[in-house]
Amino acid sequence: MGQFEDMSLFIRIADTGSITETAYQLNIAKSAVSRRLMNLEDRLGVQLLNRTTRKSSLTEAGRRFYRQSQVILSDMDELSNSMQQRTTELSGTLKVAVPLSFGLMHLSKAVIKFSELHPELDIDLNFADRQVDLVEEGFDLALRIADLADSSLVARKLTTIRHTLSASPSYLEKHGVPESFHDLKNHSLLKYSSPTGLTHFLMDGDGNRHEIKGKTIMTANNGDFLRQAAVEGCGLVFGPTFIVWKDIQAGSLIPVLQEYEYLELGAFAVYPQTRFLSARVRQFIDFLVDYFGPEPYWDAAIP
Repeated sequence: MGQFEDMSLFIRIADTGSITETAYQLNIAKSAVSRRLMNLEDRLGVQLLNRTTRKSSLTEAGRRFYRQSQVILSDMDELSNSMQQRTTELSGTLKVAVPLSFGLMHLSKAVIKFSELHPELDIDLNFADRQVDLVEEGFDLALRIADLADSSLVARKLTTIRHTLSASPSYLEKHGVPESFHDLKNHSLLKYSSPTGLTHFLMDGDGNRHEIKGKTIMTANNGDFLRQAAVEGCGLVFGPTFIVWKDIQAGSLIPVLQEYEYLELGAFAVYPQTRFLSARVRQFIDFLVDYFGPEPYWDAAIP
């Protein structure tokens, strides 16, 4: 038996939770299953299962081997299908991690359209702002809004994420409109708390970078919450245009200091470079690049 067969056997043991049940399902002797599992553990030099008389459970090494074996076997199936050109229809599961606000606001229509094009595909979305471990947690790809640092991941830019500083008409009427970044020290600020330590800054016409400083009265890790607080007149909010664009359109938020340039990031699709890039991942990324474009619809809609 080869390593791929041993991986497949181990996954079945982990799924059933029982060597006896696995042997029954495969119609082979229980002793043969036990022997193959012990040989696999000897070859790896780790214990994969905690064995009891009634049920087996995965060790920490077993959980890691289980997840990575699933990835490897899935890639092998995808590669085999690709080489044999069995079908042009996408199938299987596409597991994607997406940032919370961006995902809820802007991915639903895109994913629905993509799903309609590929009805045999099961799209599994995980909404969270934390940075997931793609390999460890079994994700095919993730969407990340960032100034990407060097990493072991491959990234493709989907679109540009621009930022702005805005406030409600009632707030500006009460506190005045800032004329330069120096005026911000007299204003109340609503700030996004980035897990990566994002610095809030603007840049003047000479290319000088100025940190946005003022009295921070509210900090949150959700941009949509801060947007609503700004609409209610709490202060100036520094945030991505994909969150505040509808309020700017409606006049419930007014951009300030527009003569300055603001932070630009990218929305990226990232995936492990060690993975075989399946057709479903590749086509999903291509679809999103076309869907958002270099100037996304939310920026095009801002006056």
